[in-house]
Amino acid sequence: MNAKAIQQPLKFRQFGSDNGQIAIYFHGAPGAPEEGEFFEFYAKEHGLRLICFDRFSCDASLSGAAYYQFLAQQISKQAAGKQVDVIGFSIGAFIAIQTYSYLGDSVRNLHLISAAAPLDAGDFFGAMAGKQVFQLANTMPMLFILLSYWQGLLTWLFPKALFRLLFASAVAGDKALVVEQVFQSRIIKVLMMCFLGRVPGYVRDIRSYVQPWKDTLSDLNVNTHIWHGAEDNWTPVAMADYLASVIPGCTSTKIFSGLSHYSCLYRAMPEICRQLGTVSGGQSLLK
Repeated sequence: MNAKAIQQPLKFRQFGSDNGQIAIYFHGAPGAPEEGEFFEFYAKEHGLRLICFDRFSCDASLSGAAYYQFLAQQISKQAAGKQVDVIGFSIGAFIAIQTYSYLGDSVRNLHLISAAAPLDAGDFFGAMAGKQVFQLANTMPMLFILLSYWQGLLTWLFPKALFRLLFASAVAGDKALVVEQVFQSRIIKVLMMCFLGRVPGYVRDIRSYVQPWKDTLSDLNVNTHIWHGAEDNWTPVAMADYLASVIPGCTSTKIFSGLSHYSCLYRAMPEICRQLGTVSGGQSLLK
């Protein structure tokens, strides 16, 4: 563990209102804080201060419990004693769950979008489009690291080629998204921020995810909401079913028909912003 990594504040991007209810967004992997730009309008409309930390810029020597504790410390600094809402997308949902252990009562709600469930909890591989990457990260970590740096090189030289590779298996709502120029531009920007200079951080999150962690879910007592696409082939809907069945604090599960991974994110975030936000005068929209 690198002591300097603990002392240095973690960079973040902020979207929406400067003084609104704080919502912490954990981006995916691959991913970057720039994902928050997708939802700038909704965060501002509903008075949210949406914060996304640049996790992959955090010193890669910081891992395990020390990593999650560090993230919790950075969140607490921004919260300044107030409760926060936490949103996790894809593998970011896994990081959010682990970080929650060090935040406790300071979290008001936890929203898990297209969440990646623990691989030690069931036979999910067969339905996962990226199963080879996770298998490599688990059984041949050095090859996985080489693959990740190759993705970085491809991002630098031919970013559109990496986009096409990642979304070659797109289905349902994602298939419609990938042909949109705005979506392509946004995701390519995210990929560049992820893989150019941040590969070690990306590798840390993936390698952490493929380790056993199902036992940590029994302590998740916070008010938890699950949002998932019925046709998701990155994190299959069976993962949502599993999480809903084992998380003690799960109070709602929304499965969107005809949506997959990113299309679920695009559908869920406006609704989450509406639920968490405030109207003029400071009255909460939560019932």
